Amino acid sequence: RVRIPLPVSNILWEHCIRLANRTLVEGYANVKKCSNEGRALMQLDFQQFLMKLEKLTDIRPIPDKEFVETYIKAYYLTENDMERWIKEHREYSTKQLTNLVNVCLGSHINKKSRQKLLAAIDDIDRPKR
Repeated sequence: RVRIPLPVSNILWEHCIRLANRTLVEGYANVKKCSNEGRALMQLDFQQFLMKLEKLTDIRPIPDKEFVETYIKAYYLTENDMERWIKEHREYSTKQLTNLVNVCLGSHINKKSRQKLLAAIDDIDRPKR
């Protein structure tokens, strides 16, 4: 057994947690279809994940917790709120934003609104090119 000093252990935990949370959002962004019940289950799963993490480590606040929660909750936004949200949340990749819009299509966003939101995402991405 090798003892790891607490500061080093905390840094390792922080990086692992951050990577896990980023991976969760990437996984959610790969979903092709999702109902309101499915998003609710995502929230419940994430809450269970957080409860287990809090038992494993003393790191508070949990790194990137808001990153995951915000992405899951964005599914419920109306068209106008989602357009504003897309412009304000540049921390998400173009793929993550695009999939969010595509998954909402049919549930509470129509095709015309979808095109408008995808254009907003493209406008954000354009300066990067």
